[in-house]
Order: sequence, then C-alpha cells, then structure tokens
Amino acid sequence: MLSLLIAIPLVGSLLIGLLPPSFTPHRIRSIALAVMALTGLWTLKLTLDFDLDNPGFQWEEYLSWIPQLGLSYSLGMDGLSLPLVGLSAILTPMAIASSRPDMNRPRLYYSMILLVNAAIAGAFLSQNLLLFVLFYELELIPIYLLISIWGGEKRSYAAMKFLIYTAVSGILILAAFLGMAWLSGSGSFDFGAIQTQNLSAISQLVLMVILLIGFGIKIPLVPFHTWLPDAYVESSAPVTILLGGLLAKLGTYGLIRFGLQLFPETWKIIAPELSIIAVFSVMYGALTAISQQDIKRMVAYSSIGHMGYIIVAMAAGTEVSLIGAISQMVAHGLILAILFHLVGIVEVKVGTRDLKLLNGLMNPIRGLPLTSALLIMAGMASAGIPGLVGFVAEFLVFQGTFTVFPIQSLLCIIASGLTAVYFVILLNRTCFGKLDNELAYYPKVAFSEQAPALILALLILFLGVQPSWLLRWCEPTAKQMAMELSIHPVQQVAIQPENPSGL
Repeated sequence: MLSLLIAIPLVGSLLIGLLPPSFTPHRIRSIALAVMALTGLWTLKLTLDFDLDNPGFQWEEYLSWIPQLGLSYSLGMDGLSLPLVGLSAILTPMAIASSRPDMNRPRLYYSMILLVNAAIAGAFLSQNLLLFVLFYELELIPIYLLISIWGGEKRSYAAMKFLIYTAVSGILILAAFLGMAWLSGSGSFDFGAIQTQNLSAISQLVLMVILLIGFGIKIPLVPFHTWLPDAYVESSAPVTILLGGLLAKLGTYGLIRFGLQLFPETWKIIAPELSIIAVFSVMYGALTAISQQDIKRMVAYSSIGHMGYIIVAMAAGTEVSLIGAISQMVAHGLILAILFHLVGIVEVKVGTRDLKLLNGLMNPIRGLPLTSALLIMAGMASAGIPGLVGFVAEFLVFQGTFTVFPIQSLLCIIASGLTAVYFVILLNRTCFGKLDNELAYYPKVAFSEQAPALILALLILFLGVQPSWLLRWCEPTAKQMAMELSIHPVQQVAIQPENPSGL
C-alpha cells in the first residue's frame, strides 16, 4: 500500500518525460496535477484508515533487496511520517499549480517535480537506513536542475552551492549509518535491527554529532545555513515551496527518527547544547529577517527561525513538545508555501521584491487587493496569531519546552514577537500606503493564480480552528517517543578513574 505513494509520482514522472513534444505546457501541467491528485487521494485513504491507537509502524512492507549489504526495501508509516507525507501530498500540487502556464521545457520541469515528490515520500517511509539515504539523495539532482534551469540571475551559483552542501550532508549521514551498523555488529541496516544502546557512550556521542551536522545542514541550523538564502531567493516560487516546505523537513524528520529514537541516552546528554544552538538559529533568523529589503530574502531568513522552534521542542523531548515539533513541521510548511507563492505573484505583477519600491498593493482599483489580504493572513499565521495553525504549533512547542528549558522557551517567545516585527514591516511597506501614480495599474491576478494561496489559506484557518485534525495523528507516536526517552538514564560520557585519589 505504501509503495503506491512512491510509485504513482515516479511512474508519472517517467510518463511525462516520454510525452511527445506536441504536448502543450498547459496539458503537461494538467497531467502532473492529475498524477498528484491520485497520490493525494491514496494519501487521504491511508490517513482515514490510520489506527490512532497504534503508535508503531503500520502497513509495513518488506522485501529483501541486497542482503549482502544489509539493504532491504522496508517501508512503514507512523504518527511521525504520516503528517509529513500528507504535507508532501498537499504542497507538491500547489507547486505545480503555481508554475507558469508557459513554462519552457515543461516535460523536464514537471517530471523533476514529481520525482522530488516520490523521493521525499520514500525518505519519510523508509525503515532501512541505506534505503533512506538512497531516497534522501534521489531528490538532489532534480532540485539542482530545477534551480539551475528555471532560477534567477544567480541560479548557477545557488544551485551549485545547494548541491555541494546537500552532498556533504548525505555523506555525513551515510557515514553515521555505516558506523552504527559496523560498531553494533549488525548485518542489517533495518531500523529495528540497529542496536545502538550496546555501543559505548563515546561512540554514541560521535555518531550523534555526525548525524546532527548532517541533518543540520538540511534543516538548516546556524552556522550551516549559508546555502539557504541563495537557493531560496534564486529559485522560482514553486521550487522554493518544495525547498522550504518539504526538503527542510527531511532534516528535522531525520533527527527525530535516527537521532532521538536510536540514541535516546545520548540525545538527553546533548539536548541542552542542542537547545542553545536552536535558540541561536531562532534569534539569528528573526533579527536577520528584520534587516532585509528583499521580501523573498526576508521570508527565507524567517524560515531559519521557525525551523529552530522545531529543534528546541525536539531537544526538550516531552510528549507535548514532540507533538508541537511535528505540528510545527506541518504548520511551517503550509505557511511558508503560501508566503513564497504570494511573493512570487507580487514579483511577477509588480516587477520587484524591493521594499523601498513596493507600496499601496492593497489599493482595490489599481493594486493587488486579494493578494495583499492573503499576504496579511499569512503574516499573521507566521507570527502565531490565535485561530491560525501557526499559533497551535508554537503554543505546543512553548508549553512542552518550558518545563525542561525555561530560558530557551522565553527566548523563543521573544523571537516570536520579532516575527511580528518583520512581518509588520513587510506588510506596512508592501500593502499599505499610497500607490505610486507612475506605476499606473498593475496586471490583474487571475483566479487560477490565486487558487493555490486560497487553498493553503483555508487549510491554515481550518487547522487553526480544528487543531485535532492535525494533532490526533501524531499523539500516540509522540507519547511513545517521550516514554522511550524517559526510561533511559543519562550516562556519563567522560571516562572517570576508578580511584580518584590515585592510591
């Protein structure tokens, strides 16, 4: 059953790539949307059939692939992977619908987007460490092509920087996985076969740090973030939706799945330091966003800060904080997607992203009133205004983290206030004020261009008013992970002499 989540977009990608040149970009986009509609319907079926009383993996599939290497085709879905697979099923068609109707080289473009979707779904479902690495790396080349071919003026530089950073990330993760299997003496890389608790405390710490750096690049955590502004700004709006909304979640997912769950003792040892690093990322992202004049770069830096909330919640490791971390992944993906989509509309219709040149877009006659209204709502959701999904996720993060890391939680709450500051700056300068008469009338935004933002806005509002539709799926798994952390005592990493007196 789970294989269909990978097979449908993968087959769709191959079919689109083989279409004859006579197919118009519009028809090809319609085919890509149809493929994602099938994927979405199957995801919805699995969601409705999901057993909420089972915190473990469901619909498991296992096929021995290359036993000599310990590689198997092993899939499973639990309360951590289900919300993220659902997020992928939502954001990928939004990215397709956000693409220009007259896209050049449409067969390659849409086939690459579907391939990215298949790779992301495979990574979220993989229960074999080597299989995860294969899917993790599979999205690398498609994203590189999507940036380097359809990106901005500095697209080649941004794409190469993304490629190098992500390749290093994959190498580090693979090295950590190989170390787990070899040091533990396991002949298999299956998730359930890896017994890291038998390793020495030093070995666990080294492997955990390697994983943290590897996944930290993908998230990204400061100081591994320098690829993000260039990649986000130079990518087209649809590709940025995939980058920020989905690919970044591979990093946070990986830290929970392969860090917290496989190294519960070591996780509690590094948790205080990890929370400090996360808070630094949160503050850095917020303060840097305030200083930006490019609205797309501002949103990109805001993403760094909001991803830091997830890391703080993961470090705390309580049931509530882990529910908040998973919820924040989904909320961040939805909010970032609508923000980048709307910024893309503003750039296309107005011709600039510079705050010094933007004003008066709320003008009902000559401006972009609906786009501005949706942008205001998205800014409110990002700032954590009650009634929207961002508030639900952030409240759970702060509530679950405060009992463990009160100072870090307070600093994150302050950073949440800074989020309101830079979005007020963005909205005040972009949407309000007097429209420059020299600009005359902006082109009207067609309903098809607004549709992705309207759908995302409804989801953000619905999940904010009815958060149980988001939280119910991840609660059992989060509770089980918190219990696993609580039953493992913290061991000392330093080697103490048996006779401290030296006698």
